[in-house]
Amino acid sequence: MIAPPLFFPALKGRRLHLGVCGSVAAYKAVDIMRALQKADVAVSVTLTEAATRFISPLTFESLGADPVYTSMFGQDEGAQFGHLQPGRTAGAMLIAPASATTLSRLAAGMADGMLAAQALAFPGPLVVAPAMNPHMWQNPATQHNVKLLTERGCTFVYPASGLVACGDTGQGRLAEPEDILLAAAKALLPQDMAGMTVLITLGPTWESWDGVRVWTNRSTGRMGAALVYAAYLRGAAVHAVAGPGAPKLPGGVQRHDVESAAQMFEAAKALWPGIDTGIFTAAVADFHPVPHGREKFKKQNAAEGFGISFLPNPDILATLAAEAGPDRKILGFAAETSGLEVAARDKLRRKKVHLMAGNLVGDSADSGFAASTNKMFVCDYNGREEQWPVMSKEDVAWRLLDWLLTL
Repeated sequence: MIAPPLFFPALKGRRLHLGVCGSVAAYKAVDIMRALQKADVAVSVTLTEAATRFISPLTFESLGADPVYTSMFGQDEGAQFGHLQPGRTAGAMLIAPASATTLSRLAAGMADGMLAAQALAFPGPLVVAPAMNPHMWQNPATQHNVKLLTERGCTFVYPASGLVACGDTGQGRLAEPEDILLAAAKALLPQDMAGMTVLITLGPTWESWDGVRVWTNRSTGRMGAALVYAAYLRGAAVHAVAGPGAPKLPGGVQRHDVESAAQMFEAAKALWPGIDTGIFTAAVADFHPVPHGREKFKKQNAAEGFGISFLPNPDILATLAAEAGPDRKILGFAAETSGLEVAARDKLRRKKVHLMAGNLVGDSADSGFAASTNKMFVCDYNGREEQWPVMSKEDVAWRLLDWLLTL
């Protein structure tokens, strides 16, 4: 799944320069480029001479890359200044796949080819995703080059382990496209949350009754995941406390998987002293059933039906908000089936939070649990209120963080 990091509207209209080196994995660069284009990111491309042996420049040209460079002194349009052009027009540069030879050139500051010269002249973020034989990757010379480039500010998306084209097994395969895209998206976006540590709760909770049955709700964690991606892409250090079934999250996020409301409370409380911003999207069960026990309840024991007693769960948002202090910002969520505005304002006041995002759940297909979109009512402690039309949950997440940063 490569879509989540690229759904954010802040990527639209940005430009990235893609470098492709000689590798069997060069064909994957096409998928990376197409994913960027679907996010309305303009892409220009440079292929090394070795890369053209694996994939044609015409492939990239036919799919809309503009311009496409191959040679420093060839017939490429504008090639006489092509080594400077990406640095003047692109917000970030990505080399995927990057060969051992290219890593050596970058580390030495060489400019003997178009791609090496472009990288040397590029003033912005440089993301490098190597791919090569495992023995080449582990060679001390390669590792020295990686260390040197990292110290200079390059971001590496390290190779995956597994079977490579030559039949060897080990670390050297090109990383998954979604991981490369995530790093590229982060390089393109402003890091206005850098230095912040954010706690985000997401997903449902499961409250056990017997050995197989639980009390829960229909939350999928999709809204919370969108906020995790958004905060991570904007530079925050993110702790995600995730209930059962929550989506895959970026590898750079500290994920804490829990099951019950009590476990979510304990995990969030333990993290709270080191948190700058708390975002509470999880659909936490307000009550848990009095447990029947570890054994499965048999229906023959209740032919006429049966009742279940419930006890209250800890109020995670209210408890942690009461310990927030003056500088810690808190965003809460209100999922309602009716009376949304009144309920959101009331929850904002009772929970003593800075920002409340409310949405209707239930019958609507375009808002609430499991939907890819949300229709929101948002209010803050200063009295500002807004009604947002139906938009993607990624768009909602980005706008909520924009709002939170102004408080």
